[in-house]
Amino acid sequence: MQADDLLILSRLLLALLAGGIIGIERAYHGREAGFRTHTLVCVSSTLLMLLMAFQWQLIPAEYIDTVRTDPTRMAQGIMTGIGFLGAGVIIKEGLSVRGLTTAASIWMTASIGIVIGLGFYFAAAIATFITIFILSLFRWFERWIPSQKYAKFTINILKNDLTMDEDALIQVLEQLNLKSFDWSYTLREKGSYIHYEMFIMSKDKQHFSELAHRLLKIEAVQGFRIIPS
Repeated sequence: MQADDLLILSRLLLALLAGGIIGIERAYHGREAGFRTHTLVCVSSTLLMLLMAFQWQLIPAEYIDTVRTDPTRMAQGIMTGIGFLGAGVIIKEGLSVRGLTTAASIWMTASIGIVIGLGFYFAAAIATFITIFILSLFRWFERWIPSQKYAKFTINILKNDLTMDEDALIQVLEQLNLKSFDWSYTLREKGSYIHYEMFIMSKDKQHFSELAHRLLKIEAVQGFRIIPS
């Protein structure tokens, strides 16, 4: 086996290792793009960059002086293709969007494959370590980061019941530290009740549960739905 063959083999095996490590973390958490997907992405990116690195050996000698190449164009083509793969793992469920982290990990895995293909082993090793660190440990940090919680809230209230109107509903929301916005109104059942739709926001999802329990005790409420996002 020639020296170039050993170099090509070593880079492909390193890509297999780096992509496999990241893929195992994603597969462990049950993501759609897991072990095999990340491994293939990393190896394929490395393979294409190897083509760029060793292209001069594939071009006939008589054409060497006329050929102009740019290694960054191959990288751009790889990342464009990875964009379609990443979009395929992003799923929108109601108000929630899932798969963004997995899509980012696929994009990062392709980047690692590119630098392995060009022989930047130290950068690839550091990037693999940082990626695993972000995917594994940052999820624990995110739990402690304060953030607003959102939900879509719909409710039906009897039209002529004075015990519960829009002002009373706003008061209930304020008592539970819930902020509302984007209200809409619809008359339902031949004008017998008003259908409200809005988004509500709080720093604690427990407030959504408290709102549900509060509304169950109000006779004027004919029905409601709270969909956290």
